[in-house]
Amino acid sequence: MGILTRFTDIISANVNALLDKVEDPSKMVDQYLRKMNADLAEVKKETAGVMAEESRSKRLMEENEKEVAKYAELAKKALLAQNENDAHVFIAKKQSSEVAGAGLKMAHAVANENAIKMRQLHDKLVKDINALNAKRQTIKAKDAVAKTTQRINELNSSVGKSDSSKGAFRRMEEQVDRKLDEANALAELDSTPINEAQSLELKYQSVDIDESVANELAALKSQLGIN
Repeated sequence: MGILTRFTDIISANVNALLDKVEDPSKMVDQYLRKMNADLAEVKKETAGVMAEESRSKRLMEENEKEVAKYAELAKKALLAQNENDAHVFIAKKQSSEVAGAGLKMAHAVANENAIKMRQLHDKLVKDINALNAKRQTIKAKDAVAKTTQRINELNSSVGKSDSSKGAFRRMEEQVDRKLDEANALAELDSTPINEAQSLELKYQSVDIDESVANELAALKSQLGIN
């Protein structure tokens, strides 16, 4: 039957296996749910049609069985009434109905098998959708944690690169400081040479200041009568 062939992939589908193959389960779980709900709507419609066909074929089969039983009873009544010709007609009709009934029984058997398969398909799809709905929040939560962890790892990597850059900046600063020290030293060497005579003059000036202080101190002691 065509409908069963079209839905073979749904029958054999494994939701967990499908999710394992995708790169973004959080995004794909919603997509799968939309697709599966669309499939369910179609399956439900087709299942209803197949079940209706099974019911129709069963009704025709049962009506045929009643017809066979009816003509069999009429044939008995005709014979009891000593109307053999009438009984012959009823038996012929009964046999014709029995031939038709064989085809109806076969059609009902096929329709019944198809209805069972479609109902199994419908029930499996409903079960998968319910299972996926139950897992939806867990999948999204795990995916969010995974993305956060990945982002933290990326930031840690960036921090490591930043520390390396800081080390390079420190080395550059040390080189600049060293060059500045060298420049200051050169500037000091390039300044006016020390005047030796001026230095000696300051030395002797300090001596004169000491003698002046001593003389003033002696005069003050004499004025106060202190030996």
